Amino acid sequence: MDIEREYQRSLDFIYSFIDLSITRNLRYSPDKFNLSRMYVVMSLLGNPQLNYDVVHVAGTKGKGSICAMTASIMREAGYKVGFYSSPHMIDFRERIKVNDNEISKQSLINYVMKLRHIFITVDQLSTFEIITAIAFKYFADQQVDIAIIEVGMGGRLDATNVVEPIVSIISPISHDHMNILGDTIAKIAREKAGIIKKSVPVIISPQKESAKEEIKIIANRKGSFIIDVSENYTFEQINYSLEKQSFVIKEKLIYPSDTCNPIYEIPLLGDHQINNAITAFACILRLRKLGYEINENALKNGFSKVEWPGRFEVVCKKPLIIVDGAHNRDSFRKLRDTIKKYLAGKKVILIFGASEDKEVKLMIKIIKPYIEHFIFTKSEHPRALGLGELEKFASSLDLDNYSIGDIGSIVPLILRKSDQKNTYIASGSIFIAGAIKQLLTRQES
Repeated sequence: MDIEREYQRSLDFIYSFIDLSITRNLRYSPDKFNLSRMYVVMSLLGNPQLNYDVVHVAGTKGKGSICAMTASIMREAGYKVGFYSSPHMIDFRERIKVNDNEISKQSLINYVMKLRHIFITVDQLSTFEIITAIAFKYFADQQVDIAIIEVGMGGRLDATNVVEPIVSIISPISHDHMNILGDTIAKIAREKAGIIKKSVPVIISPQKESAKEEIKIIANRKGSFIIDVSENYTFEQINYSLEKQSFVIKEKLIYPSDTCNPIYEIPLLGDHQINNAITAFACILRLRKLGYEINENALKNGFSKVEWPGRFEVVCKKPLIIVDGAHNRDSFRKLRDTIKKYLAGKKVILIFGASEDKEVKLMIKIIKPYIEHFIFTKSEHPRALGLGELEKFASSLDLDNYSIGDIGSIVPLILRKSDQKNTYIASGSIFIAGAIKQLLTRQES
């Protein structure tokens, strides 16, 4: 068997179904967004998602980082851990991992061959539903102890919401997918909080007040114990560099404590990643209460060994090239703050491309004061915004910029002509960040 050819045929089969991720002008409609198809598929598969414990994570920003840290800590504690995330940055198999090992090409081929007769019998099934079903079945067959499941979009009607978690987590909520989830933070929070299950504890990352109110209303209605990270914990940063940052987590106590708090290190940069780490920490404490044995070494090692690419990730040192998957207004504020902190005084050039449904003008305005020059480009994704539209924004904002339509030519140009004092950041979309990282990897090989 030609594995590469069969692997591509398997991907072609998966993407031959309704792919909402590439649909322009997507609207929230009952025929597209409901769980009925997913319940049918999972029933036909024997409901494998009920065969292991689940931590279910929704939110706008940080949910992937929280999942990655939680999974890393649980692996270090000796557990077999499934990790489902989306979208992938470079390789499809990044979405489905067991103990940080991506599903093999042969395994994916086998699952598509074995399950395709089920998938073709369910009317209007989507690509994401198929991927989710394969992941849940794979985790059951691999006999994982626990699976860390990241919501794709929203929460209430997301395909992953057929799980029965032991812990739910809501990461920070901000404006994104407004045409689908709602045009206010409260409406978006209502959809995200749809993952909360009856009597299942829910951990809430630091939130805007309107989001927190909505989440707590739904949690109280379902009798779910609430752990509010911002009310229970704070942190002190010890050190930071372009390689890692260290910090201590402090409990907010009524009475002062002389307890010596351990120092944790993470290779993910920015203050927002410490808040994500605290949310993962709160999850680990809850899992301990539920009977999981997770010692302090597992916590420390899990944090220090976590890998989550495309989050202010240094992919080249000379010249300094960073990729970041920021793609909405809130993540661009975090990117701006991280640039201010980590790249103070440096000349920063932003390689920028975005999807057509994003608040592109607002994102550019947020980051503009800290960018010397913009290079506009376009990924191969079907929803990528055209260069003409980007140039209109540039003109209206009086930006120092130029456009390169062929993203593949950017890295050779930078490496050939760049001033080593320049810092390049590729952002605006996970697909832009992934493309630049992949091009650099090929350049080095």
